[in-house]
Formats: sequence, structure tokens, C-alpha cells
Amino acid sequence: MTKGLNRLGKARRIIGRRAFSAVFETNIRRSCPPLVLVARPNARANTRMGISISRAVGIAVKRNGIKRRLREAFRQSRLQLPGGYDVVVIVRPHATLEVTRYQQLLIAGLNALHATWQKKQPDIAQP
Repeated sequence: MTKGLNRLGKARRIIGRRAFSAVFETNIRRSCPPLVLVARPNARANTRMGISISRAVGIAVKRNGIKRRLREAFRQSRLQLPGGYDVVVIVRPHATLEVTRYQQLLIAGLNALHATWQKKQPDIAQP
């Protein structure tokens, strides 16, 4: 069986308070309603993602469903995303969207953040 080949492993996720705080300190944000993306360059070749979702979004079942869809959207679109970033996705209250819509939001938002970082620090390598 091919279980695990297409997983979003720990190497592609932001885990822990320090890692989240480091991303939030940069304060480079892009709003793609109902998501807000915060990103900062990392020293890795791949982009990592973390999700911040509050109880205001809904009950646990709804929040977990949104997180699953966001992780799947990130996993499916990782080849279309610029590499070398830590991204935190802040989820605002909304009706649950399809995975393809989350993909569109992630790609558009991260490409805009990448362009912002290119303007601020032109020495960041193109993917």
C-alpha cells in the first residue's frame, strides 16, 4: 500500500509556540477572506504551514474539518507555491469551503506574500 507517500509530514508543518511566534513577529500579512496568511522566509527548501483557528469559527467538528481541508489544499498545491517560507494561516469565521477554493486562496495569498518579500529583500532566491 502507498500509505504515507502523499502525506503532509511534520517537516512541512509549523509546530510549537516559538515557530508560530517567529512568523507572527514579521507582521507581513495578506488577507484572502476568509483567510489571513502571515509568512516569513525560512532556511529550508520547502514551505511549511501552520494553522491558527479560534473557537469563534465554530464547534470542534467544523474547525477540524476546515483544518483537514486546508492541510489537503496545501499538500495538493505545494508544487505551485514558492518555496522557502513559513506560513501561518489564520482562519476567520466562515462557511466551510471546498478544497479547491482553499487551494486558490493559498496560492494567490502566498504568491502575493512572496512578491512582497521580494520587494523588501531582493536577495531571496526565486523558486
